[in-house]
Amino acid sequence: MTTLIKEDDFIQSIADAVQFISYYHPKDYIDHLARAYEAEQSPAAKDAIAQILTNSRLCAEGKRPICQDTGVVNVFLKIGMEVRFDTQRSMQELCDEGVRKGYLDPDNPLRASVLADPLFERKNTRDNTPCIVNVELVPGNTVHVQVAAKGGGSENKARFAMLNPSDSLVDWVLETVPGMGAGWCPPGMLGIGVGGTAEKAMLLAKQSLMEEINMHELLQRGPQNRVEALRIDLYEKVNALGIGAQGLGGLTTVLDVKINTFPTHAASKPVAMIPNCAATRHVDFVLDGSGPAELQPPALSDWPDVHWQPDYEKSVQVNLDTLTREQVASWKPGQTLLLSGKMFTGRDAAHKRIQEMLERGEPLPVDFTNRVIYYVGPVDPVRDEVVGPAGPTTATRMDKFTDMMLEKTGLIAMIGKAERGPEAIEAIRRHQSAYLMAVGGSAYLVSKAIRNSRVAAFEDLGMEAIYEFDVKDMPVTVAVDASGTSVHATGPAEWRARIADIPIVTA
Repeated sequence: MTTLIKEDDFIQSIADAVQFISYYHPKDYIDHLARAYEAEQSPAAKDAIAQILTNSRLCAEGKRPICQDTGVVNVFLKIGMEVRFDTQRSMQELCDEGVRKGYLDPDNPLRASVLADPLFERKNTRDNTPCIVNVELVPGNTVHVQVAAKGGGSENKARFAMLNPSDSLVDWVLETVPGMGAGWCPPGMLGIGVGGTAEKAMLLAKQSLMEEINMHELLQRGPQNRVEALRIDLYEKVNALGIGAQGLGGLTTVLDVKINTFPTHAASKPVAMIPNCAATRHVDFVLDGSGPAELQPPALSDWPDVHWQPDYEKSVQVNLDTLTREQVASWKPGQTLLLSGKMFTGRDAAHKRIQEMLERGEPLPVDFTNRVIYYVGPVDPVRDEVVGPAGPTTATRMDKFTDMMLEKTGLIAMIGKAERGPEAIEAIRRHQSAYLMAVGGSAYLVSKAIRNSRVAAFEDLGMEAIYEFDVKDMPVTVAVDASGTSVHATGPAEWRARIADIPIVTA
């Protein structure tokens, strides 16, 4: 029997889905992250997971984005061959209209991150379109829809290789994961695709991230086939690397490992790996012609009783308005700080423009002398908010600008997400600066510390403009101190050694 899907129902379903996943973690992710929290023995990692869990609950209650990077939307469609669509638009146009409607929702506007013309102008489309659409025609008279939002931090860590048929997948994964750093915001999951062709392997990996996290159940019952045994093997060996939450060192780097396979050429072994971050966001539903999808929100009782609060006894309170180079030089690796006062923000586009202005000998629109810069592109505020969710972006993208900023602008410290590369660490050491890490996956929680916000420069860059934030007790960790010591090197090394000698309660 033919099913008719109305245009408005399809568009509304996509719009509702992108809103839904912006503020609700899937229950399976919460369950596994809560187990990881209980098992964690690294104080830094446990604190990071507490922030992520607290942020998640706040977002569910306030219906605001889990992460400021509300991602590129991926839509996977399995369309029954007995389905007709009451529309004159293409499937891409229908999905884009749903994304546009969802991202521009005035009650919960989502950050527009998609840029047109990726090579040259890189101009923001302002509504997060176009999305990425994958269509499969299948028997039946319904439409199965999966909607996911993939942030840049985790998407940028996607990896692909054409292995020889005799090469070990396990060896490749264990060699590759440490090089991904922590910019993908662990703990999350790894999606692996093996076989087909290059593009098929990547699609298999991405699709595997839509599957339910079930490693806890798998470990309890044991593997029933070779793929499940391989998943367990990779799960245990990746966690034994000691990378831990946010790359700070700890017991849990991944909550699950998924593997999808497809037949391939006898001479080939294409493998792809894509991580899902602490802002794991996806939902699936079925359209049968009866109206738009009805998405069932999780119950607040699904969240563990974890409520992160600033630790005033163990953290150093820092006044940014009177901060000196001598104070910055006194900070120690792994020390937790609570920042209060004014800071500037700036990401890739702002740094590039600053560089160009300095090269032309032009004065900068803001004075960075003895100031701190926060690598962030916030979500627009709603109602009584000062700013929307405002978590850190991956700091390594600013590495090539670090020496310039420290040498020529008077900047004395930086805040971002994950590790810094050798180039930036050397610049930090040479200039006696510091790099501070905020927790990726705690964007709404971080925004609660921001008491005032104004655009200070480059308004045309949208979320990549330079803002001035006035913060109160914003939590950060000293990730690179003035001597060039990085906790993203020392932490995982310490916990990699410890893990071999301590009993681990698995997720």
